[in-house]
Amino acid sequence: MNTPQASTNFDQAELDKFAALANRWWDVDGPQKPLHALNPVRLQYVAQRVTLRGARVLDIGCGGGLLSEALAKEGADVTAIDLAPELVKVARLHGLESGVTVDYRVQAAEDLAAEQPGSFDVVTCMEMLEHVPDPGAIIAACHRLLKPGGQLFLSTVNRTPAAFAVAIVGAEYVARLLPKGTHHYQDFIKPAELGKWLREADFNLRDVSGMAYEPWRNRARLSTRTDINYLAHAVKPDDAARV
Repeated sequence: MNTPQASTNFDQAELDKFAALANRWWDVDGPQKPLHALNPVRLQYVAQRVTLRGARVLDIGCGGGLLSEALAKEGADVTAIDLAPELVKVARLHGLESGVTVDYRVQAAEDLAAEQPGSFDVVTCMEMLEHVPDPGAIIAACHRLLKPGGQLFLSTVNRTPAAFAVAIVGAEYVARLLPKGTHHYQDFIKPAELGKWLREADFNLRDVSGMAYEPWRNRARLSTRTDINYLAHAVKPDDAARV
């Protein structure tokens, strides 16, 4: 697979869109209200599959640091990267307020992979792949960043009529849970497409699970339905195990 230069694998309009939300990122009743509800489920999914205490974890597309801080509170040594300086600034300030230590950086995954290949036990990349021009390049960078046997956790939105109805029409235009224009249907990712990118990057896909958000309770939970939001767990093969 041809991986583009890191400087090309982002959409400035997408970065600007999320940077505009930076000051209210940690407001539980603000524009990222659904993300606050999803965060415990994302953490649960990861924590059930790996031991976080003492693990070196990278959070790609960290935003304002919701998942990064949650991972650090579980005892992980967390590095978190994002290409929106405004979001990284908010994440750092919140870390100072909360006393949770995370190494936040304004950096592309591809650049960090070139600097620190094979450095992490766990990589998380949540709600980001549908916002970049080449998701496969991000997954390839995740492979380079992980140690042999390392664990990758992803979440994204399926490209289905149900996802269009719920994530765009319902969430952005009817219930106004998210700012209009947060998502673009053509950028949603089918599990089969994600699986293809994982195979091309030499990952073994272990699990795909649905993630359901219940706006009337402002709660989220794991689900057997993957037609809207879903999580995926993949593993970088341990070279020693192949011998």
